[in-house]
Amino acid sequence: MVGVVFVTRLFQLQVLRGKNYNPVNNAEVKVVYDYPERGHIYDRNGKLLVANQLSYDVMVVPNEVQPLDTLEFCKLLKIDKADFKKRFQRAVNYAPYLPYTFLKQLAKEDFAFLQEKLHKFPGFYIQKRVIRDYPINSAANILGYISEVNQATARKDDYYQQGELIGWWGVEKQYEKNLRGKKGKKYLRRNNLNRVIGPYQNGEMDSLPVNGEDITLTIDSELQQYGEYLMKGKRGGIVAIEPSSGEILALITAPTYNPNLMVGRQRSKNSTLLFNDTIHKPMYDRGLQATYPPGSPFKLINALIGLQEGVISQSSAFYCYGGYRYGNRKHEFMGCHCDIYGKPIRLNTAISKSCNSYFSNTYKRIVEKDNNPKEGLDNWNKHVKSFGLGNYLGYDLPSGQKGLIPNSEYYNSRLKYRWNASSNISNAIGQGEIISTPIQLANVTAAIANRGFYYTPHIVKSIGNKPLSDSIYTTPKYTTIDKEHFEPVIDAMENVFKTGTANWTKLKDIKISGKTGTAENFIRINGKRKQLEDHSILVAFAPKENPKIAIAVFIENGGYGSTIAAPITSLLIEKYLKGKVERKWIEKRMIEKNLYPIYNQQIQKVENFETGTD
Repeated sequence: MVGVVFVTRLFQLQVLRGKNYNPVNNAEVKVVYDYPERGHIYDRNGKLLVANQLSYDVMVVPNEVQPLDTLEFCKLLKIDKADFKKRFQRAVNYAPYLPYTFLKQLAKEDFAFLQEKLHKFPGFYIQKRVIRDYPINSAANILGYISEVNQATARKDDYYQQGELIGWWGVEKQYEKNLRGKKGKKYLRRNNLNRVIGPYQNGEMDSLPVNGEDITLTIDSELQQYGEYLMKGKRGGIVAIEPSSGEILALITAPTYNPNLMVGRQRSKNSTLLFNDTIHKPMYDRGLQATYPPGSPFKLINALIGLQEGVISQSSAFYCYGGYRYGNRKHEFMGCHCDIYGKPIRLNTAISKSCNSYFSNTYKRIVEKDNNPKEGLDNWNKHVKSFGLGNYLGYDLPSGQKGLIPNSEYYNSRLKYRWNASSNISNAIGQGEIISTPIQLANVTAAIANRGFYYTPHIVKSIGNKPLSDSIYTTPKYTTIDKEHFEPVIDAMENVFKTGTANWTKLKDIKISGKTGTAENFIRINGKRKQLEDHSILVAFAPKENPKIAIAVFIENGGYGSTIAAPITSLLIEKYLKGKVERKWIEKRMIEKNLYPIYNQQIQKVENFETGTD
């Protein structure tokens, strides 16, 4: 009988378990990990953005701990006895026979001192780990950070042990498997007294660490830093894209934070402060996550749809009498600031002077074509979405918003089928129900720069020595607009900087095509709709022929697009294409522009709305 039991157990160990058996959870086996170096991250020009530094963690295996002088040990670690008990109990609860991170990231001077004394405390040992180091205080929203593996993650993926480090945001999260490498493992046998008595299976299962792959990003670090510099004292998002590839040249959010705050012993404290800042929201990527009405830049899309559908031509003319009247009631009037009163306005002038009346008439013709508003709006919706609006673009970052482009079903459910173009005429000028993100509008601009197609925006250029080759990012996506309709719109966009709303920010030696925007900003409080300060918007690409950069700038509560968004856009284009900024007077004006007094007034205004004192 004893022989049968022995043979059965041997069969289980050698045949059923086989070489694929993972002995990590076997109390007879001690696992020692050798952590690899995490891959470095560079910008498109080879500038180092993320490096590594050594960290020293105090580890504990509870079953191996012997009676110790707790007070002496606590003094060495600079903790109190209550903290010691709490940490030790967590380790016991996790697994008495497995290593557990007792104290994270010792300072180098503390490590050297503790290492000399640690032999007096069996069951505790030092584990070297690699943590991140950021040579440049920039691009925190892009790079992300690494954080400790929690219990839930460790249960889902047996590669990780609780307390290890994992990419938790941005590129660090999206490309975790490439960056992390593969940790080495050494399996050691223990006897019934928990003492190591030799290698497990003669070391056949042991492995060496494999370092993570380096990653090169598409961003230009100089442009990224300059954009962040210009955005000091402001809130908003800026996205710049290379039209010919979809590579993201800059992804700026303001306010932002120093990425080194998310490293070291103070990481937990800093993380709490940053995430709990509900006023400034430094951890909120406005370039990807913030949704705004696109405002007047959306007129470019309505112009293209109007040309495609044949409801307007370059020579079609509409009149403006200070705005567009869409009903008989006094309030059914959309004001306009084009300053062209009672004269025929054609496409080029309508874009360069941003005439609301022109685009309201154009939108009405699109939607009510063939006297069928339902089909007209759904056809309009199809065209708009072909530019990547109203849906996730599919870029390689782990956050974002899809925005909203309404269709007939949307209005049927809200207006009980009784609607026409006048019911949603604000869509004509990028207001109404239309919602977009800065990266979506930058992508629209890239599609116009390319005369009808775009590449899915992406942030990674190469992994290791291999360029990013995924067809998602290398296959062009075509809009529903024929190529010949783009040129007249692009000519008009050039006039925005030559003679139109952004002419004071033009560059003499670079042709910029763009469109300013001023988006109304509303908030609903206690069921009431209240208007706050407008957002300042501008989209542009340059040069006009063979474009190298397409950009969208959103400045929250910045007022007219020509006042803040236009000069910031112009400066960024100058910086990227010329490598320097020569118009120091514009640069100085933008650097010194501080909108926080407006933001503070807005906070007070909202509080007054909520309390009913306004």
